[in-house]
This record gives sequence, structure tokens and C-alpha cells, in this order.
Amino acid sequence: MPTDQLVTKFRAVDTTAICDADKSTRVLDSAIRPRSAEPRIFGPAFTVRCRGDFLAVLRAVETAAPGDVLVVDGGGADIAFAGELFARGALVRGLGGIIVDGGYRDIAYVRDCALPVYSRFVTPMAGSTSQLGQLQIPVRCGGVEVAPGDLILADAEGVIVVDPERIEALLDTAAAVKGAEAELVALLDAGSTLSDGLNVAEHTAALERGEPSALRFLV
Repeated sequence: MPTDQLVTKFRAVDTTAICDADKSTRVLDSAIRPRSAEPRIFGPAFTVRCRGDFLAVLRAVETAAPGDVLVVDGGGADIAFAGELFARGALVRGLGGIIVDGGYRDIAYVRDCALPVYSRFVTPMAGSTSQLGQLQIPVRCGGVEVAPGDLILADAEGVIVVDPERIEALLDTAAAVKGAEAELVALLDAGSTLSDGLNVAEHTAALERGEPSALRFLV
């Protein structure tokens, strides 16, 4: 589980700042969208792999630890691997969220649910319950590899995956990005232009000369 200090650091940033801090960040396919009232997630992955059958998801709800985030590799199938009952069950057990590369249903309940729920599809048709599936193995969800224990971070922008050993440094860098952005926003609010806060002219000239360069904040 992330420490209270890390949770506080994540609250001060967002997934966009984290992606700006590290362009190699694993980002789930943008088709996997929030379906519930609460989009924000920060917790370790409890992975599930299943195909056309949601028994493994039920098993995961009942065996994952409080704070764990279910990451379901459903193969991107347009069938529901979970719904209202699973969301209610996950809330009872204190789970950190459910992310499904596949379908979710019972959106009339889920849209106001406090549990963060993400899915690729919304559909009324559920799978079967006759296959065990696999728990706590490396999976592919939303086009990226996710291993058990990887940290899952999500907000209204999307879902990202971070190696646990890198999270604190990454959050610190993301905080610096947010700080620089806030200073630029203050300049813009005062009537300055983007070029007053970014090295646009210098960066453009360097690229035109074929020289290496990077766009950066001047504030």
C-alpha cells in the first residue's frame, strides 16, 4: 500500500504532470474511461486474466487486500466482466478500484458509486462463470504490461502504471512541473503571453539550426 505521504503527494499533482515528468510512463488506452463518480486511483495492482468469463473477477474481489486495484485483462471483449454487485462487494472489502479491459454494466448504480471503476465498454451482456481464469500474473491491460504490485494511478485524464520503486521521485518531479505550470498560469492571468514563460523563440531557432533543444519553462 502507498504510504500516507505518497498519497498526499499524488493529491497535489495529476497524471498529466506525471507523464510530463517521464515520457516513458505506461498509459492505458484512452478508450478505458471512468464510469463512476470517483475517478482517482492510487494503489497496487491485483491482476486478473479472463476470457469471456467473469468468475476470476469475482475471485479477485474476494481475495484482494484492502487498497488493491483490480486490473482485469479481459482481452478487450465487449462483454461485462463486472457490475453493481462486484462494485458493492469491492467497497465492502475496501478495494482501491476496478479497471477492466472489457465491459462493465449496471451503470445506473456505478455512475454514482464511490468506488473508482474504469472500463473499455458499457454493455448489459455478461460473460459466463465456468472458467477459473488467472490471478496475480503479468497481464496486458489497455495495451500496456501490468505486473502484480505495480502502482496504478488514475484520474479524469486516464490511467497510468508506475514501478513502485520509482514513484516517490516521479511524484516529486511531477510536483515541480505543477509548480512551474502554476507560475506560467499566473503570468497568463496577468496578461503575459506563452512566450513570456516558455523558451519558444530559442527552442524554435535551435531546431531550425538542427541543434538539440527542449521546450522549457522560463519561470
